Amino acid sequence: MTVRELGINARNTQSFLAQVNSEDKNRALEYIAQALTDNAQRIIDANKKDLENGRANGLGAGLLDRLMLDESRIQGIADGVKQVAALPEPCGKTVYEYEKENGLKIKKITVPLGVIGIIYEARPNVTADAAALCLKSGNAVILRGGKEAINSNLEITLIMQEALEKAGFPKEVIQLVEDTSRSSANEMMAMREYLDCLIPRGGKGLIKAVVDNSKVPVIETGSGNCHIYVDESANIENAANIIFNAKTQRISVCNACESLVIHSAVIDKALPVIKAKLDEKNVEIRGDERAKAVCPDINEATEEDFFTEYLDYIISVKTVDSLDEAINHINAHSTGHSEAIITENEANAEKFMKCIDSSSVYVNASTRFTDGGEFGLGAEIGISTQKLHARGPMGIEQLTSTKYLIYGDGQTR
Repeated sequence: MTVRELGINARNTQSFLAQVNSEDKNRALEYIAQALTDNAQRIIDANKKDLENGRANGLGAGLLDRLMLDESRIQGIADGVKQVAALPEPCGKTVYEYEKENGLKIKKITVPLGVIGIIYEARPNVTADAAALCLKSGNAVILRGGKEAINSNLEITLIMQEALEKAGFPKEVIQLVEDTSRSSANEMMAMREYLDCLIPRGGKGLIKAVVDNSKVPVIETGSGNCHIYVDESANIENAANIIFNAKTQRISVCNACESLVIHSAVIDKALPVIKAKLDEKNVEIRGDERAKAVCPDINEATEEDFFTEYLDYIISVKTVDSLDEAINHINAHSTGHSEAIITENEANAEKFMKCIDSSSVYVNASTRFTDGGEFGLGAEIGISTQKLHARGPMGIEQLTSTKYLIYGDGQTR
């Protein structure tokens, strides 16, 4: 089936979705969650093919980790779908209403965006997460994953479509582009008549290509060069534990810490403690001259390192002499995702939170919490690093728009 045909099919579901109630959507989501659990072995068998192909094609450890599905991860995906079902209904809410002097009654309500296209890479969990969020918010979705996960994505989509039909929904509410060539992505980027919104989710190259070339409105989800700043008043033990978690708990995710910034007043005592902790996972540290003077066995950082999202057991270290310098360095090198300060100084914490220009800013906590589930949004469609319409973890609220309903009794202008 061509991408255009998928678009026509999705458009044809709009009248159905506009009339379906919250209870029916939740029931469909419950069916999907149960189907994913019941058919876990089908998904695992398909995923094994993708993993074998990935190893044969030289995929790195981080990408293979993103790609891999087992019973535990599939159960986590199903639980995420159930969490979405349990969320409050996002559509049909009254934003405000008023009556004009001429008697017109005007009401502004939330409505679905319509048909959403999602282009993503080697993360088959996105297939179910995105579908669930779009369904709950009343949107049809066209999914286009990467070739690395095609077998997993096909099986997950087929299982979800079977569940949709069982719930009385048209299966075309959730569709997958089976062609993983560049041409299918280009075709989606041009489908203004069928797609209301396009969301890229993946690496920097993919996101840039969609933002630069799409004729369809794009919600930009960004890569994550996430920073942790160790302030001069930091509790060093806390800093080491937080950094260890943010860097090593899962290296392949966009909210993992990639860059450290350390105040020069504490680098002599802080960096050896942090390094000793990171050594437990053999993390390579790339530092500037002052960091190397403290720990001579770390590698030298280049300017490029300070911009890099490694998705690997590598981290950069920049030494600064003030909070202002730390803020300026982070804002200059960040991707606008998540940053943290480790400090016991309340004024420094407040200044950091006000001045850092990222979607999520932490005080004394790991950046790994930037996640729809952790923020109480259920599964997430991505982390938006732009500033229009949606920013940060995107849940069902961010997949809605608004429209006005105007009630009259014969008024003319």
